[in-house]
Amino acid sequence: MSLTQKATESKMDGLTKDVEAKMDGLKKGVEAKMDFLKKGIETKMNDVEAKMDDLKIDLTKFLQEMLTNGERVVKETHDENKRNVNRDFIDSNVGLKTHHIPKIDMRKFDGKGPTTWIL
Repeated sequence: MSLTQKATESKMDGLTKDVEAKMDGLKKGVEAKMDFLKKGIETKMNDVEAKMDDLKIDLTKFLQEMLTNGERVVKETHDENKRNVNRDFIDSNVGLKTHHIPKIDMRKFDGKGPTTWIL
């Protein structure tokens, strides 16, 4: 092997090792950032779960306070009467279910000026 070939191979080996070292450094940096982000997300998710639990408790308390007779809002029984009562309650709050359009008083069309009659 000639001296220039050895020098070229030596430079190539040096460049290869340098590139590998930089790639390892980048890989470690990305992994460190990913771990940091993962911990941050886990912390935020735990905070959200805790707030949701608190919200559920507060909402349950609020709904129980809203009932005048102190009944529980969510009953654990699976009763058929419960379904009927709920449906009756919903129907009573909807109002009349007529599909009747009320009559509008309009002047008679005399055949003159249809645009002014419509307006």
